[in-house]
Amino acid sequence: MREIRTFELGHDEPAAAWRVAQPLILQVLAGEVWLTLEGDAEDYWLAHGQSFCLPRDAVAWLSAGRDGARVAVSSAGGRGAAMQRVSRAGSWNWLPRWMQAA
Repeated sequence: MREIRTFELGHDEPAAAWRVAQPLILQVLAGEVWLTLEGDAEDYWLAHGQSFCLPRDAVAWLSAGRDGARVAVSSAGGRGAAMQRVSRAGSWNWLPRWMQAA
């Protein structure tokens, strides 16, 4: 059994920092989320339906897009080591937003 938590982020709220104690899957349920990981030079924009695997011991910073956002966070379980950053259709979602449009 996995625990799943849901969070709502308002556009006017400051970015929130999370220390990741175990591998987690962040899934965007509504809106758009800005995500960055300490030590990672990239910023990531995730839209409704997209997911991102947060590695153990990471510090993740999250903020909502202009319409706010709702996200679900769940344990990656035994898949954490094998799972990479993924999106709704299983395609890779690790490219920065400006590169995805190309």
